[in-house]
Amino acid sequence: MTNVVEQLGAWAVTRVGEMGRMLLFVLSAFAWLVRPPFRFHQIMKQIHFIGYKSTFVVVLTAGFTGMVLALQGYYSLRKFGSEGLLGSAVALSMIRELGPVLAALMVTARAGSAMTAEIGIMRITEQVDALDTMAISPMQYLIAPKVVAGVIGVPLLVAIFDVVGIYGGSLVGVDLLGVNEGAYWNSVQSAVEWKDVYGGILKSISFGLIISWVCCYKGFYTRQSAEGLGSATTEAVVLSSVLVLVWDYFLTSVLL
Repeated sequence: MTNVVEQLGAWAVTRVGEMGRMLLFVLSAFAWLVRPPFRFHQIMKQIHFIGYKSTFVVVLTAGFTGMVLALQGYYSLRKFGSEGLLGSAVALSMIRELGPVLAALMVTARAGSAMTAEIGIMRITEQVDALDTMAISPMQYLIAPKVVAGVIGVPLLVAIFDVVGIYGGSLVGVDLLGVNEGAYWNSVQSAVEWKDVYGGILKSISFGLIISWVCCYKGFYTRQSAEGLGSATTEAVVLSSVLVLVWDYFLTSVLL
């Protein structure tokens, strides 16, 4: 029994220590943002990588999400004779929940894993140590631009996701199932309020921070082996995805 308690205590101490290290990690990244030299080129490069290069998979996911949402919603609403509310159902679902969450998960899968692998390989091959030797801060050169790019890029992708998803719902609902086009877009306009949009923006900003924070942290502290790099990449994707879903619940409970 004593051994079990000791192991549990050691595990708890390790987890708390890692959470503290993660907090200091992201605070250090933000602190380096306001210290010269300013790495605007690196920030734009990371926005291109995280944002632009993820556009195709986000648009594809958004289109089919809106289409299947309209398909399911139509047959559910038809039982109550409320097919005209299909637009509001699709729009609110996309803007409040599905847009931020699914876009964040797509960015995690495509860009987050790549960030972890890139930084992890640089750590294993001692390129991070070489930056220190050349008096270049790895936090300023590698981490801070990725964190900023995540905070900027994910909200832009979420905006694209919402628009494409609503039009995908229109494609199925109006063109395929025969819902009145005016009723569809009128229900979208009447149901969506600015607080829904603001809530989606706030969620996407926080999700972008979580993804870049966790993925950069796991890559920066990769163990010095190929197995360690693989484990770090897996842990980064899984932890980012779980934290996005958990934080989505808490943020939704506050915003409602």
